[in-house]
Amino acid sequence: MRQIDFPFRRACGALLVAGAAALAACSSSPPLFTSDGRQTTAVQCPVGSDTCEQQARAMCGNGGYDVVRESSDNGMRSLLYACHKQSQY
Repeated sequence: MRQIDFPFRRACGALLVAGAAALAACSSSPPLFTSDGRQTTAVQCPVGSDTCEQQARAMCGNGGYDVVRESSDNGMRSLLYACHKQSQY
C-alpha cells in the first residue's frame, strides 16, 4: 500500500502546482496606487445596487473618491476607487 501512496501523492502535488501556476497566469490585479500616489481599493457588488458607492463613501468619508475603473460581468459590478487626498490642516 505504501508504494502506491507515494506516486499518487506526488502526482497530486504536481497537478496542484500546475493548476496554481495556470490560475496565476490568468489573473490580473488592479494597480495599488494612482499616478498621483493615492492607494486604490477594489469592491464588488450586485449590478443595480449602490453598495459599491456606499462602501467607497464609508471608507473615504467626507473627502470623497474618484472612480479609477468600473466594470460589470455576470450580474456583479466591480469598482476600483481612490479616496481624495485629505488636507493636512
